[in-house]
Amino acid sequence: MRDGTATGAENQADLDLLVSAAREAGKLAMSYYGQDPKTWFKGNKSPVSEADMAVDQMLARTLRSERPAYGWLSEETADDKSRLAARRTFVADPIDGTRAFLAGGDEWTIALAVVDAGRPVSAAVFCPVREEMFCAVEHGGATLNGVPVQASSQVSVAGARLSGPHSVVANKQIAAAGFERTDNIRSLAYRLALVAAGRVDVAVARSGPSDWDLAAADLLVQEAGGALTDLVGRQRLYNQPETRHPALVAGPRNLLDAARTVISGIVE
Repeated sequence: MRDGTATGAENQADLDLLVSAAREAGKLAMSYYGQDPKTWFKGNKSPVSEADMAVDQMLARTLRSERPAYGWLSEETADDKSRLAARRTFVADPIDGTRAFLAGGDEWTIALAVVDAGRPVSAAVFCPVREEMFCAVEHGGATLNGVPVQASSQVSVAGARLSGPHSVVANKQIAAAGFERTDNIRSLAYRLALVAAGRVDVAVARSGPSDWDLAAADLLVQEAGGALTDLVGRQRLYNQPETRHPALVAGPRNLLDAARTVISGIVE
């Protein structure tokens, strides 16, 4: 079981570690920011830079030395599946929103989570340029720079602020339903964190995101009173053999059914 005083204390200790590591990672990433770091493309055509790799190595060294029994899953580390035997696993995205980072955008993040029994129990999403630290622990609520946050109270699609890929938010059915478009957010973790903070009502992800894009922000949304689900309403599990996920929608619980009804016919 994960509840109880002992586990709550463990989750908080893990959160403290994640926050400290995220801040250090932010400093390292900022040393490359705007400096034209060496960049190449991975097999899926997504960019990666020397900054991503440096932050990944620093996080692995810092976190794994503090919790050697924990598993490790990161976007920039080859997955040897040894994590599947661990009771708890770090799930890390060294720089979520690398395209934004390389283009000089300000919405890229460092996303870190601890997963236990398939679900995140501690999470930190740090946006260095905006100096925003989103945190959550299971059953402990979500905060932004130490202040509690809550998903919005929006219950109708009409007037709901929607963040997602251009192909979704620009769809005519979205406008017809009454959604309001928001600025393009190139970090999925940050997009979801904004739902937790109540700045965005609904966030959408196309099919294909991985554990490292989602785990930390999933806990933020959950602890802020919302939910992140697939298009039929199922919660996600992490640190499984398969790390990729289908199309997803996040938002306040009282709005999700209506949002999924509209979005399910558009996103794949």
